Amino acid sequence: MIDKLVSKIKETNAPIVVGLDPMLSYVPEHIQKKAFDEYGETLAGAAEAIWQYNKGIIDATYDLIPAVKPQIAMYEQFGIDGLIAFKKTVDYCKSKDLVVIGDIKRGDIGSTSTAYAVGHLGKVAVGSNTYAGFDEDFVTVNPYLGTDGVKPFVDVCKEENKGIFVLVKTSNPSSGEFQDRLVDGKPLYEIVGEMVDKWGSDVIGKSGYSAVGAVVGATYPKMGKILRDIMPKSFILVPGYGAQGGKAADLVHYFNEDGLGAIVNSSRGIIAAYKQDKYAQFGPEAYADASRQAVIDMIEDINGAIGGH
Repeated sequence: MIDKLVSKIKETNAPIVVGLDPMLSYVPEHIQKKAFDEYGETLAGAAEAIWQYNKGIIDATYDLIPAVKPQIAMYEQFGIDGLIAFKKTVDYCKSKDLVVIGDIKRGDIGSTSTAYAVGHLGKVAVGSNTYAGFDEDFVTVNPYLGTDGVKPFVDVCKEENKGIFVLVKTSNPSSGEFQDRLVDGKPLYEIVGEMVDKWGSDVIGKSGYSAVGAVVGATYPKMGKILRDIMPKSFILVPGYGAQGGKAADLVHYFNEDGLGAIVNSSRGIIAAYKQDKYAQFGPEAYADASRQAVIDMIEDINGAIGGH
């Protein structure tokens, strides 16, 4: 799957991923009204509104981008109905040949970790049949529990040709409370980066990149440069661009000399673009067209910065 991601990035010339992290407040009124007319102001109504909103954005952008990243918490808040909307979104994106990165940030051990890996990336046995549960292509994994928590995901990745992105240096302001702590004279994030490189060493694709990638925030460019060197074969998923303050110029060193090696996420900057002054002329009815324009602008911004490398 890492090879598919690399080839999609080359094909689209767009090292970006659209974060499908919908809040009900992002969904234009006309979509909410239609969903509520059908299902009432219920969890099912909210989930339907979010699914229709997502579908509009996917239809408007799928030809421009290699991948999407739905964040499962935004769906879980609406209970089982929300999870159904999550699954519909995953399936619809895959029908458009997009690579789907499930942002689930799971991290546990033993049979629990295996169950998460099977549920999201693998297949579960039911009698003599097997079924793929959520069936994303990649998921995000929290490494706090060590190799015991990560290995079950890597094992399923090998079986299913899937991939993971391990949290290494996250974009949030308090990430340094743990991640920057010195351990044997090194910041903890460097040690985690070394482990990512090790975990991915026997799942290298034809592209030369590993199925075990890393999450490194756009808001810490100096650390990103160090981590790029520590994990030369890992793809870096980069949150924090745009709305969180990360700039394209900061991201140059997240990429390798081949112009590959990183994929930059934008969530609300794209999916709620119509709410920004810059795209206000589109209006709520044409929210998806605003998202398309935001994607075009982001691709230009990122490629402009990498091209200047």
